[in-house]
Amino acid sequence: MNDPRSMPWPAPAKLNLFLHVTGRRADGYHELQTLFQFVDFGDELYFRVDDSGLVRRREALTGVAEDTDLAVRAARLLQAETGCGQGVEIHIDKRLPMGGGLGGGSSDAATTLVALNRLWGLGLPEDRLAGLGLRLGADVPVFVRGRAAWAEGLGEQLVPVELPEPWFVILQPDAHVATADLFADPRLTRDLQPIKIRDYLAGVGRNVFEPLVRAAYPDVDAALRWLNARAAGRMTGTGACVFAAFGDEGRARQVASEAAGRWPAIVARGRNRSPLHVMIEA
Repeated sequence: MNDPRSMPWPAPAKLNLFLHVTGRRADGYHELQTLFQFVDFGDELYFRVDDSGLVRRREALTGVAEDTDLAVRAARLLQAETGCGQGVEIHIDKRLPMGGGLGGGSSDAATTLVALNRLWGLGLPEDRLAGLGLRLGADVPVFVRGRAAWAEGLGEQLVPVELPEPWFVILQPDAHVATADLFADPRLTRDLQPIKIRDYLAGVGRNVFEPLVRAAYPDVDAALRWLNARAAGRMTGTGACVFAAFGDEGRARQVASEAAGRWPAIVARGRNRSPLHVMIEA
């Protein structure tokens, strides 16, 4: 591992390979089932540690105030929970679209927790970091733990899995999906019977949010129609990004090139181990 004070720390994207809602709790939160897999593409974060005690961003991030930025919030939470007096300046090379269902903000938060735990010399165990991450968002723990996982509960009950690692084409439709509106929509299917991973591997599983998003956001519908003509397309998370798996890189890149001019396309390899953890374990 190179000098951690000057190197980029990866914050990879995730894909929801399926996403079910199996119930609604008395407190209004939804019970979910999903399968997370990482890809080898994402944001990159840089951390300049100092003795100021301040947490700040190096540059503004369009549409995200500093105090609401999940990376900044993660650093401040870590400070508050440990009594750490050190500070940090955070730079985010933002490559993932915001509101795309790829988990960019959650991944940034998790990378911040993992990186500063090392750079500040805190030595917190993974379980503690994952617990802090859950306070920032239900998707943060899977990024902290860094293993492809079957997830239940609010998405935080994780069981590591080993999956095929195909090449993915990820399209970015011109839409910013309002997640809260989807969860409140009376048409949302909330009572699917829980499935097992063997059911998923046998072909069971879908994204229950996809019909609602397709109806409300024409460009998501158009992207999925286009992608389904070439492979089995699916939406990740609550959208708006859509993806399909391919057996080889060449075919994936060909499909991505065909999308040029219509939608931005990412070609990335599925990974069962997060690039962040591959880096820190090297």
